[in-house]
Amino acid sequence: MYETRPWLKQYPQGVPANINPQKYATLIDFAEEAMASFKGLIAFTCMDANLRYEQLDAYSRSFAAYLHSRGLRPGDKIALMMPNLLQYPIAIFGALRAGLIIVNTNPLYTPREMEYQFIDSGVKAIVIAENFAANLEQVIAKTSIEVVITTSIGEMLGTLKGAFVNFVIRNIKRKVPRYSIPNTVCFTEALKQGKGFSILPFDRKNEDVILLQYTGGTTGISKGTMLTNLNLCANLEQIRAVICYALEERKETTLSPLPMYHIFAFAVNILAMMSIGARTVLIVNPRDIPTVVNAFKKYPISLMTGVNTLYNALLNNTEFVAMKFPNLKASVAGGMALQSSVATKWKAITGTPITEGYGLTETSPVAMLNPLNENARLGCIGLPVPSTDIRLVDDTGSVAQIGQPGEIQIKGPQVMKGYYNKPDETAASIVDGWLLTGDIGVMDSEGFFRIVDRKKDMILVSGFNVYPNEIEDVACMHPKVLEAGAVAMKDDKCGEVVKLYIVKKDQSLTEDELMQHCRANLTNYKLPKVIVFKKELPKTPIGKILRRELKD
Repeated sequence: MYETRPWLKQYPQGVPANINPQKYATLIDFAEEAMASFKGLIAFTCMDANLRYEQLDAYSRSFAAYLHSRGLRPGDKIALMMPNLLQYPIAIFGALRAGLIIVNTNPLYTPREMEYQFIDSGVKAIVIAENFAANLEQVIAKTSIEVVITTSIGEMLGTLKGAFVNFVIRNIKRKVPRYSIPNTVCFTEALKQGKGFSILPFDRKNEDVILLQYTGGTTGISKGTMLTNLNLCANLEQIRAVICYALEERKETTLSPLPMYHIFAFAVNILAMMSIGARTVLIVNPRDIPTVVNAFKKYPISLMTGVNTLYNALLNNTEFVAMKFPNLKASVAGGMALQSSVATKWKAITGTPITEGYGLTETSPVAMLNPLNENARLGCIGLPVPSTDIRLVDDTGSVAQIGQPGEIQIKGPQVMKGYYNKPDETAASIVDGWLLTGDIGVMDSEGFFRIVDRKKDMILVSGFNVYPNEIEDVACMHPKVLEAGAVAMKDDKCGEVVKLYIVKKDQSLTEDELMQHCRANLTNYKLPKVIVFKKELPKTPIGKILRRELKD
């Protein structure tokens, strides 16, 4: 087996081979230190309203006291179900201060998906945006939820602006369906009442589960990933080691278009950025590209996180490509493969590269990242972060040689405790401390890893392995292609062949034209057998293309 940590020499000088995963005993210890250290600075901005670090401190204390006043106790679960609002970080740190376990919930879930997650996790309380309360009404009787705290989009934007925003959303856009749930309280009323109570004392432990983060469910039944204080504090230090060296304390303004209920934004845009006193600009709807563009106009954005589809959408926005980016230092991509055509164009337009990384919910989430310097490799997911070992294991169970593909397996302090109430699946996923990711990768002679695809997404054409990422990447190199999704299609002759779904950028694109492009860039067995043009591709809320839905 090869040891990966010495390859950290590719990072700039000063990036350590190891971090101290127990620098903070608990995540709330870290948060309290940050909130005290950066008093006077803006922590979060949403729709031009600001939340300062000392306000976050005071509000989260009040929220914790309110939760205890309602009978909730350490170890109870609380679901947070809302888009990126100022209420989110308050609820996060308030819940942690009360000793509750956070269950981040996608606000776009259907009632069926909500019912499954709330019953599976056993949540007793929920903070939910009123836009989605009608769905909760349909299933709440089947759950253990006792405390319901509702909030509105405009609730913490100020009296006049908040009232205007709520009026538009409720009465003009009609985005709040009628609902009737007894004994609810609004978020600001909870904060007000919480001032009259105290937080009850309790013991906090390094090994306590504090976040139950459900996997997206795109490859099977959604599972609750148990993340502990140790997991999240360790990954915070790992992210700090490989990103924050390039940033200045107290001076950065970062952009978070990705939802905070997603582990990528939770770890990077909330935790890591708070550690340097950064201001994070929250985007309520990540698919609202004009709002993202306007954020670059209004604020000196120095760092952005996103997924390939978001970067691609920005590069196809005429206002964005005409802008200057004097403050931008870095952009980080994760969640899905970064296409080389997108990365190349982003560098040409903004003058800065997109730094691709890799991780999973099960790794809290960051496991690998490219250096934020000239050593970064286009098409690679980077190097292991400090205190992390990576190995590739082939189908025979042997560790793959350099340059040979194998399943990516990860060992480090950020690896989850396990799946909630699923001991068999935990045992199948973590073997001798190694997390079996199901992703296929290769490592080059200098320690850089490249992911070639999900193990179960691989297309087997006449015995040859074909990886959808490669097909999609080639298709998107064509100037008339906006997005691409490749899946396996059964074939009597070859077993499987490639079926390619395309969203056009230029409506004049023809199947023959695209096939000619593919033939020039792919060997014969990798060529798509069928090309289907669509207006859009199915995606998760953060923009990952849902290949399973394309297959279905």
